[in-house]
Amino acid sequence: MAKIVTTREVRRFITSCLSSAGGHKVQCEDLADILVAADTRGHYSHGLNRLEMYCDDYTRGTTDRDALPTIEKETAATALVNGNNCLGATVGKFCMNIAIQKCKEAGVGVVTAKNSNHYGIAGYYGLMAKQAGLIGISMTNTSPLQVPTRGKVCTLGTNPISVIAPAQTDDYYALDMATTTVAVGKIEVARRKGEELPAGWGCDSEGIEATKPEAVLNGGGLLPLGGREISGGYKGYGLALMVELFCGILAGATWGPHIRSWQVPDETKVADLGQFFMALDPGVFGPGFEERLQQLMDQHRALDPITGQDGVLVPGDPERTHEKLCEESGGIPYHEAFIRDMGFLAEKMKVEPMMMLD
Repeated sequence: MAKIVTTREVRRFITSCLSSAGGHKVQCEDLADILVAADTRGHYSHGLNRLEMYCDDYTRGTTDRDALPTIEKETAATALVNGNNCLGATVGKFCMNIAIQKCKEAGVGVVTAKNSNHYGIAGYYGLMAKQAGLIGISMTNTSPLQVPTRGKVCTLGTNPISVIAPAQTDDYYALDMATTTVAVGKIEVARRKGEELPAGWGCDSEGIEATKPEAVLNGGGLLPLGGREISGGYKGYGLALMVELFCGILAGATWGPHIRSWQVPDETKVADLGQFFMALDPGVFGPGFEERLQQLMDQHRALDPITGQDGVLVPGDPERTHEKLCEESGGIPYHEAFIRDMGFLAEKMKVEPMMMLD
C-alpha cells in the first residue's frame, strides 16, 4: 500500500539528511529541488532512492561539501565549467542557467562541465530551459554500469539523454531516457520489492541476460537500450558512446571505465563526471515552432491505440500524469518498503524520519 508524503516534508527530510552530513546550504537546496522533481514526475529511481548515496559521498569526502562551480573559459555562446567536485545538482543548475543566458543573447548556449557528480534526472535541466521558452538538452556520463554489445564487463554508464521543448500553452515534449534499457535505480527498486526483471534489462557476470536483480547488481551489468544485439542493443550502445563523446571527452572529464563506481562501499575516488547542457532558441529558426510541435504531438495522441491500452502517448505524458496524481493525493506516494528504508536512513543520519499523511 502506498504511503503519501507531502513535497514539503520530503524536502525537509532531504535537506536535514544532507545538512547532517555537513552539506553547503546551496547544495542541499539544489539537490532537494531535483530529488523532489524526480519523485513527483514518477522517476523514483532518481529521487529519494539516491539520497543515501549523496550523503555517503559527503561523509566519505568524495564530494566537496563547501564548493561551488566556476567558469574556466567561455565565448559568447559556450562555456567550460569546473564543478569543483560539488554536488552534481548544483553544477547542473549553474550550467543550464549559463546556457539559457547565452542562448538569449546568441540564439544558442552550450556548456560542458567537468569535475562534477551525479546530477539526478537529466530532464530537470531541460525543464529549466523550457520554462524560458527554449529547447533544453542535457546529458551526463555516469559510473560504469553498462555492458557493451558483445561484451561482459561494464565500461559505460547509463549515460542519459534529455531533450525538452515547449509547445503551446503548458504542453511540452519531454524525452528523458537512459541509454541502457533502464536505469540502475529500477533494478534496485525491483530488488527492494522482491520482483524479477523483464527480459532485456540486465545481464550476469558472463554477459548472459538475467532476470534476477541480484545477478545484475552483483557482478553483472545493465544491457544497452534495446537489450541483446539481435533486438537492437547495439544502437543503445552507440548512443551511450555518443553521450560519452559530448560529456567525458568534450569536457575533459574522466570517461567510461575510468569513472569510479558507486557500488564500492568504501570508494574514495573523486567521480569527475562530464556533463553537457544546451539551450536553443526555436525562434531563430523556422516560424511557428510551438504550434507545429503541438500538432505533431496531438496527431500521435489521437491515434487509435492497441487493444488494452488507453491511448498513444508522447514523451512527457507519463510524467505529467504522475504529477497530477501527486497533486490530487496531496503529496508523493511511496511504497511502504521504501518508507521503511528511509526510516533506516533517518536513524543513520540522526534526523527526524519523514511524516506521512494520515
